[in-house]
Amino acid sequence: MTQRHVLQVFEQYQKARTQFVQTVAELANRPQNVETLQNAGVMSLLRPLLLDVVPTIQQTAALALGRLANFNDDLAEAVVKGDILPQLVYSLAEQNRFYKKAAAFVLRAVSKHSSHHAQAVVDCGALDTLVICLEDFDSGVKESAAWALGYIARHNAELSQAVVDAGAVPLLVLCIQEPEIALKRIAASTLSDISKHSPELAQTVVDAGAIAHLAQMILNPDEKLKRQVLSALSQIAKHSVDLAEMVVEAEIFPIVLTCLKDADEYVKKNTATLIREIAKHTPELAQLIVNAGGVAAIIDCIGSCKGNIRLPGIMMLGYVAAHSENLAMAVIVSKGVPQLGICLADEPEHHIKAASAWALGQIGRHTPDHARAIALANILPRLLSLYMDAESSEDLQVKAKKALKNILQKCTHLPALEPLLHDAPPNILKHVVGQFSKVLPHDSKARRLFVTSGGLKKIQEISAEPGSLLQEYINTINNCYPEEIVRYYSPGFSQTLLERVDQYQPVI
Repeated sequence: MTQRHVLQVFEQYQKARTQFVQTVAELANRPQNVETLQNAGVMSLLRPLLLDVVPTIQQTAALALGRLANFNDDLAEAVVKGDILPQLVYSLAEQNRFYKKAAAFVLRAVSKHSSHHAQAVVDCGALDTLVICLEDFDSGVKESAAWALGYIARHNAELSQAVVDAGAVPLLVLCIQEPEIALKRIAASTLSDISKHSPELAQTVVDAGAIAHLAQMILNPDEKLKRQVLSALSQIAKHSVDLAEMVVEAEIFPIVLTCLKDADEYVKKNTATLIREIAKHTPELAQLIVNAGGVAAIIDCIGSCKGNIRLPGIMMLGYVAAHSENLAMAVIVSKGVPQLGICLADEPEHHIKAASAWALGQIGRHTPDHARAIALANILPRLLSLYMDAESSEDLQVKAKKALKNILQKCTHLPALEPLLHDAPPNILKHVVGQFSKVLPHDSKARRLFVTSGGLKKIQEISAEPGSLLQEYINTINNCYPEEIVRYYSPGFSQTLLERVDQYQPVI
């Protein structure tokens, strides 16, 4: 065989390898082909090609493996068990930028499925190499490495700590300062994934100077970047008063409120989440948000969206109102109660109804004025209906019941309470009757209205155990009226009168 023939054989072999990896990579991009590829044992065929002498074959083999591992747990496990990870990590440090991106993609695809798979990536020494890639000249390599680190960090505090210990955070903070938008997005997302697990990890991100750079990007025109920036700030602020104050000190108010009017639903949601995570900590932080116009802006935002996008805003109003009477009144004055009432009535999801009920309970529990605002919005019958509805989730029933009790114990607006006399079950009824027993002894006009509206008659129809709290309340109410009036409205009194008529002998 001549040298020419030998070269032709080698050339054909190289073409065959190239065609094979390219075809597998293309097939792996379509979910319907993945099971067939898996059954054909394609993983073991791709593995030696990661060390091929031809760089493009190496890169395409890595890309194919990444697409397969990305598809499901089993294929990711096959990559782990096939000892493919150490090869990738070794080559990651040595090869060109195209291979680095493909190898980082495989590490990310394996890590995403579970903490077990992410731990396998860490155990094969990938973190140090990925962190080195964050310093690469090519922004695409940095992006791929940051993405892989984020998928490792998101699972739990231990894996996040491993990412931190590898020295990733300062380099990620440098990445958010790079001009490339895609790199900024992924770096911000990874900082968010690191920060979310504990105050200590969030503090590490803060100590690297992340807050100031993130805050500067709040008004960036790129929607996806804004989502990640707002998420990262939320994950930092949620842990403690100190961290929330550091976020506030970056002067995010009032500019962050403009994001509540953003066209992107997730920008709205993440903005509301950030404000909620700050507001929940102290009355002072909540007051700062109120002063900046945050409550009114959140209420407008809740009115402009539906479903889960509303949830953080609803909870934010509850947290603000829970702190003090004045803050709860700020929510009322900003017309928060009618908007929460709409969420309570219109939202199909029970967890959103439950959050609305909780927030309304936080607003109404302070004073009679607060409770009156809830009562005038016709919220009480809705809460009672949700509590009594067998279709309501357990959490919704619990929150509706607690909100009802909180509001009823302060409510002195009797016209709103009267309908509940007819519909409420005994455990709620005692709170309703209790409020009448507090108000009627001191209000003659209310006593008269209570008779003419049929309230006194209904009270006589209630069956209470002797000596119970409910019976005490009924006795207190009855003591507000002449004995003959109470007798007149008691069940069976008309029958007694008729019997007296029958027995009466007129004097002729």
